[in-house]
Amino acid sequence: MQKKVIVFGGSGFLGAYVVNELVNRGYKVAVADLKPSPFYNPDLFVACDIMDAGKVNTIIDDETDIVYNFAGFANLDKAVELPVETLNLNVIGNANILEAARQKQIERYVFASSSYALSDKGSFYGISKMVSEKVIEEYYRQFGLRYTVIRYGSVYSEREFENNYIYNLIKSAIKTNRISHDGDGEEVREYIHASDAAVLSVDILEDTKFENEHIILTGFERMKRKELFEMIKEIINTDLTIELKNDGYQHHYKLSPYSHHPNASKKLISNPFIDIGQGILECIKEVRSKLETEE
Repeated sequence: MQKKVIVFGGSGFLGAYVVNELVNRGYKVAVADLKPSPFYNPDLFVACDIMDAGKVNTIIDDETDIVYNFAGFANLDKAVELPVETLNLNVIGNANILEAARQKQIERYVFASSSYALSDKGSFYGISKMVSEKVIEEYYRQFGLRYTVIRYGSVYSEREFENNYIYNLIKSAIKTNRISHDGDGEEVREYIHASDAAVLSVDILEDTKFENEHIILTGFERMKRKELFEMIKEIINTDLTIELKNDGYQHHYKLSPYSHHPNASKKLISNPFIDIGQGILECIKEVRSKLETEE
């Protein structure tokens, strides 16, 4: 029997990849978001503000088997500027979806968290993710609502989104012939392409061992920021200026997000996976194509 999946925030950067992966595997999918995306079939879309509990409750109906929540603030720096809005959207919005899912007795609730939920960095964004995780855990203890929490690391792709760091970095580099970074470039990240992340995000549905678990989802591509900048410079093949300011990066972790100890999590990795060099090349090609169209 075909399972029905509701993806809240499915028009966002990673959500849209997950929507298409679900469709490709034969799930019946609905996308609940503020506006549709060009990256999936528009017939899947239904307008929804997750702060509207009544609307959320109508979208999660008695036929719903699985709910994903990708909705909310996903930009750390923007969250620092808007703390109340971040906490409302990421915590209360998540609670609205959880409550509707509980009432409809769905099979599993999948929450898109962040590696910053493990960290004393991340400011209000990290706090909102950590609090939401605790609420989800309590819904399981009190009501038996099964869940999987996925703590995503550094996801990228060739699609233009506000929270796609590598794409936006490349776009700025091509337009200005400069990379300007607030940190010292020694920060380490493990990059994973969004299509690989989407595959793993759906794999967890198909094995009960991921029920009531916390999953860390990052890639093999562990490198320093300055190494990423040099790779981009080499692939672009231009006299790119790299500026490392070594200031204004206090909300981001440097080497590891693991600075405190919420529930233990298992790391899930993709094999095979999209190589970071190939991924960057695709980003560069897409950026150049769009910039040529704008001229």
